[in-house]
Amino acid sequence: MTRILLLGGTGDALQIARQLGPEHVYSLAGLGKVPTDLACAVRVGGFGGPKGLADYLRAEGIGLLVDATHPYAAQISANAASACATAGIPCWRVRRSPWQPQADDDWRVVDDWAGIVAALASFHRPLFTLGREALTYLDEVPAHQFWIVRCLDAHAGSARARVMDARGPFTVDGEHRLFDEHRIDVVVSKNSGGKATEAKLKVARALGLPVVMLRRPTLAAVDREFDGPADLLGTLRSELP
Repeated sequence: MTRILLLGGTGDALQIARQLGPEHVYSLAGLGKVPTDLACAVRVGGFGGPKGLADYLRAEGIGLLVDATHPYAAQISANAASACATAGIPCWRVRRSPWQPQADDDWRVVDDWAGIVAALASFHRPLFTLGREALTYLDEVPAHQFWIVRCLDAHAGSARARVMDARGPFTVDGEHRLFDEHRIDVVVSKNSGGKATEAKLKVARALGLPVVMLRRPTLAAVDREFDGPADLLGTLRSELP
């Protein structure tokens, strides 16, 4: 029996975790809700970098690491690949395919926060859907802007920003109401892929609004990559029954 360590924190990872038995481990960084209805063991917290993770893999007899963290969790993915190489076990990765711009989309692709700020200079009511990142900059909102920040964590916001704690999936109708209520004139997004948060892009397209899209980071190489939970689970069942 090959014992699996699943690095998660995403909806895709949770789908995989629900199919794992008690001999396997689902690992979470500690942000967001910790599931209590899984058959597999759940571990919360960091490992102490790649060395700490490699030590854990050896100590727990892990034979396969599955990285199903967020597409933008580049450091965690790098640690996972390095630790697996040190421990001498395979590292598999699950990453949803990125969204692709459609004919009527107006995407402004940027590489970092400075690029986001520059791209937003002419707008007034941006909707941020980057997770926690925008919370760091609530004291730097330009005088001509009011930010709507949507993330998993409740936050008081500021005089020039409202923070909304919400978890997908989001619907087109719901996003239309949000855009109308807050007079959104631009969307700021990571290219996470998947359907759970795609509705904002459909609404931006329908309303002719631009999307400032943060480019995906380049991730460390791994032994195998899978496009989604079904692909990964099918391989596990056929190769590691």
